[in-house]
Amino acid sequence: MSDIKLAEAPPGIEGSGFFATSFDKVIGLARSHSLWPLPFATSCCGIEFMATMGSHYDLARFGSERPSFSPRQADMLLVMGTIAKKMGPVLRQVYLQMAEPRWVIAVGACASSGGIFDTYSVLQGIDEIIPVDVYVPGCPPRPEAILTGVLKLQDLVKNESLRRRNEPEYKELMNKYGIQ
Repeated sequence: MSDIKLAEAPPGIEGSGFFATSFDKVIGLARSHSLWPLPFATSCCGIEFMATMGSHYDLARFGSERPSFSPRQADMLLVMGTIAKKMGPVLRQVYLQMAEPRWVIAVGACASSGGIFDTYSVLQGIDEIIPVDVYVPGCPPRPEAILTGVLKLQDLVKNESLRRRNEPEYKELMNKYGIQ
């Protein structure tokens, strides 16, 4: 017998030869299992991400088969490591070049809160310049923690409404960051 686990079908109406469900659920299921990561790694967390992409942990099992090094072809930005304030505008530009819908994971203590570097030159969390969907704790986080973060993001993507990005709350959040 095989240990292959298939994605569960969204709730719907089943019959002989057909399956009916909402469009939101189908799109959410497809998006959640086809996230293309853009690694933005500046420090040791990047090494842990490399291990996560390797054969032992194999992030590809969860639909993140192809890391993209072009923001225009990615929808999941993984920010790993210390972000200096001079690097902030570059990170923001990378985020803005990504097509909607786009999601962000802050990997490690430095990306989440500045880590141990409480200095004038280090950004104290990337959420000062771009919105973050999932935070992965650790210094550096183990590959298992990065996988857990990606799985949490998959749940968020799967259950996100197609209209969420047109809602006033989302537009208000983007305006807070100065993003139109």
